[in-house]
Amino acid sequence: MAYIKLHSADISAAVKVGLIGAGWMGAFHAESIARRIPGAILAAVADPNVGAAEALATSLGIGKVTASADDILADPEIDAVVIASPARFHSSLITQAAAAGKHVFCEKPAGQGLEELDAALVAVEDAGIHFQIGFNRRYAVDFQAAKKDLAVGIVGQPQLLRSLTRDPGDGNIPNAGKVPSWTIFLETLIHDFDTLNWFNEGSEPVEVHAVADALVEPELRDRGFLDTAVVTVRYSNGAIAVAEASFSALYGYDIRGEVFGSKGMVQAGRATETAARRFTAGGMSADTPRLNVELFHQAYTDELADFAAQVRAKRDGTAPPSGPFTLTPGAEDARRALAMALACIESVKQGGPVAVPPLDKAGV
Repeated sequence: MAYIKLHSADISAAVKVGLIGAGWMGAFHAESIARRIPGAILAAVADPNVGAAEALATSLGIGKVTASADDILADPEIDAVVIASPARFHSSLITQAAAAGKHVFCEKPAGQGLEELDAALVAVEDAGIHFQIGFNRRYAVDFQAAKKDLAVGIVGQPQLLRSLTRDPGDGNIPNAGKVPSWTIFLETLIHDFDTLNWFNEGSEPVEVHAVADALVEPELRDRGFLDTAVVTVRYSNGAIAVAEASFSALYGYDIRGEVFGSKGMVQAGRATETAARRFTAGGMSADTPRLNVELFHQAYTDELADFAAQVRAKRDGTAPPSGPFTLTPGAEDARRALAMALACIESVKQGGPVAVPPLDKAGV
């Protein structure tokens, strides 16, 4: 269907972004683009649930709404798209966006299989567009501080690495029966895999050994839903890493990372919203966030600000933003993390270690 015209919008020379997917994460990204990203404009919203798209667009003063991503991809006024649709559509939408010459920011995972993702990334390379994957932890201040130390060799040779994700819960995971069985690897631990790869940059993951179970809701075990996992990763430089995840951290949203090396250690992440602590007769306490968009509010904003800056540089033929270390997660990062997640699934099925497929340079 064509755009539903809600009202006129002032479209300037800034990067004009179309949102594909008006769900919870898409809505947060939409608000960031519309209200917090200088030099970017949210120009249109697409979602098969056009009512949700209309409600989101109206709340943000956006004048173009559609039920079809095709309308956004065919719009010559739009420079770039943010893909926040269900993961099963990501690779095909990346391919379509590349064919339409639109720069792409895609939520993780960028695909559900290496073959489909490789085809999408070939399309990206052929089109010469900017592609970015939504690994937001790279943009958190404490993770960047740790990465800066690693980049200048503060910890020496990395030997042991750790990354964890604990989603808040109370022992009853909402809609758990409707969540795809391998979500803990494909959509949760995939963040930890990218963090480990980024912290150990220059080395490739070569083997994973994953153990996972339904410890929070055991009755869902037979239906294939896994809520707890631990993964051991071996890297080509000899480093050994551990990634863990749980869908029921009673105390709040908890994300942490660590690298121990020959000269020392760096840590990042915390389970509290601020560093403030309260000490009373009842003991020590601190506020903990319940949502990822609370703990990583600035990181989610900064990743889109970086995307807009990278698109402007590519569009205008200027030098892209740069810093003391690699920041922007791109095609190779998307594929490397997905390869690890898929290898973890095989490891659980086989009950032992599984080799991680190497990067196919021709495919990315």
